[in-house]
Amino acid sequence: MQPPAEARPAFHRLSWRDFDALARLDGDEDMARRLRRAERSRRKLLIHALLTEATKTPGHSGPLPPLDSAWELLARAEARAPRAVNRMLTNPYTGSWAGYTTRLLRNGIDGVGPLWMHLGHAHAIAAAAAIRAELDFETAIPAWHGNAMLPSLGMARFPGTAAFSSAIVRGENGRYFVSNAETTIRLPSAPDTDAPGWWGIRRVRSRVGAHRFTLWLDDLDPYRGLYEPVPPERLPGKELADWQRLIDEACRLIAAHLPGLARIMPVGLASLVPKPQVLFRNPSASTGEAFGSAVVGLPADGASLAESLIHEFQHIVLGGLLHLVELYEPDPGERIYVTWRDDPRPVSGALQGVYAFFGVTAFWRALGRAGQSPRRSAFEFAFWREQTWRTLRVLRGDPTLTDAGRRFLDDIAERLGPWQDEPVAAEAGALAAAAGRDHLAGWRVRHLRPDPSVVTELAAAWLSGRPRPPITPESPDLPPTPVPDGAWSHARTDLIRLAVSGTPLSHDGRPPTVPGATAADLAYTAGDFLEAVQGYRRELAVAPDRPNSLVGLGLALAARGPHPAARALLHCPELVRAVHRSLRAVPRPPTVEQLAAWIGQLVPG
Repeated sequence: MQPPAEARPAFHRLSWRDFDALARLDGDEDMARRLRRAERSRRKLLIHALLTEATKTPGHSGPLPPLDSAWELLARAEARAPRAVNRMLTNPYTGSWAGYTTRLLRNGIDGVGPLWMHLGHAHAIAAAAAIRAELDFETAIPAWHGNAMLPSLGMARFPGTAAFSSAIVRGENGRYFVSNAETTIRLPSAPDTDAPGWWGIRRVRSRVGAHRFTLWLDDLDPYRGLYEPVPPERLPGKELADWQRLIDEACRLIAAHLPGLARIMPVGLASLVPKPQVLFRNPSASTGEAFGSAVVGLPADGASLAESLIHEFQHIVLGGLLHLVELYEPDPGERIYVTWRDDPRPVSGALQGVYAFFGVTAFWRALGRAGQSPRRSAFEFAFWREQTWRTLRVLRGDPTLTDAGRRFLDDIAERLGPWQDEPVAAEAGALAAAAGRDHLAGWRVRHLRPDPSVVTELAAAWLSGRPRPPITPESPDLPPTPVPDGAWSHARTDLIRLAVSGTPLSHDGRPPTVPGATAADLAYTAGDFLEAVQGYRRELAVAPDRPNSLVGLGLALAARGPHPAARALLHCPELVRAVHRSLRAVPRPPTVEQLAAWIGQLVPG
């Protein structure tokens, strides 16, 4: 397989018109195909560079054939059936393998398992391409704890084998076998099906009118993880059926309400890594190296899965775009607040989040306009439009953005900005605003550290009996720390989402248990704000440092009307807690609420 010739370089380009369309969610299938082709070329170059560098050092092959032979087998497969090699190059986990192994080689380390196992995965990629091209061949591939992976096809299993070993793959006249010293496994004619000793990578298909969705559920490939190789986690049959049902539901929603996205998504999203369900969370993730794949936890319903698929597809598109154009200068500093994460984010992460949640906002907006799940859709739309817009506005002024980055955000703003003024139900708007204040105040109290001189001055003023603070307790430019001071709880927002989604009660008539929810949280989300205030007071009497109780008291007091303590606890809770800590050793220390009310006199309402 020849690398791109230097004399005739093939450049991948995207016009500004297409760039703008992708930014505004107006992309089409051809644009997604161009991103995918660029990724294919990038991976081809990465593999060639990786193998070229690895062959310079003897011993990198371990017990496997020389690495040159993997490239030669790929070349044979490409000559016979170019689409077979293209399939391997567009396999998301070829990208994650190439990136991970390149880093190991450059740093001279083994990683998870010896380096020869990772480099030897090139033989597995070549063998899978050769099988797809229907070649006669023989080679050896790595076997992790007896699991010999043929990427995009499946896994041959040899239980009781050493942690790091090898297996022989051979094919003749269209029949293919994987064997070790004791056992030979024949691949089924349809490799995505299971057979004795063989697990196939299963595929889920869904069709909605003219829209066709095909997703591989890859629970086998060792490089399907986000950071390092992981063992297989075979889905049981019932969960596979659950995934099929939920994917059908999600695809119906996307096709009905965002048909443009339904056309482009199958081009860019090819594989899901299924993970277990996490109650009240909708976990998903992706990496720019694995273009076309997303790691997704089993969702509660089709709408949640549709949200995750759109979210991760946006990440995939932006990841591909970032391989073609620079949107920001390198800046790893974790300094930006975002609602969708509990830790401060660098510019790169904040920009990824804006684009992903722009898509999520569009989804809930479309559902709401169609009258689907009206309370839930209205809340989610109101919440995500505001929070995405908040971060976008911060990013637009960031000095690390390139001209292309500013243009990208301007394109998003052109679409997202007018949505800020669209009417939503009063309940949804109020709940969304409260959830936003909850998270921001919780982030501040955990990640901001007040100026010690300000804390000392306020503590001294309190002890001297001054009726008002001597200084305005505003500190807008505090640099965040990535180390949180206190544990996180999302119980109140989880309870809000339970309420607006109409989650059915359990068989005993009770709502599902929300982890971390206290009696005060339940009272607050039920609208019993007096009981919530009293509950948070009791919590703070026992644990005055607890962030969730500090912010909860502020929210509950604010819900009962304007209150200086509420203003301080929601706008500068980190300062209230720091001053309170410094006063706890005095003979008659104030309560958190008393101190917050004193500080809050100078906090704008």
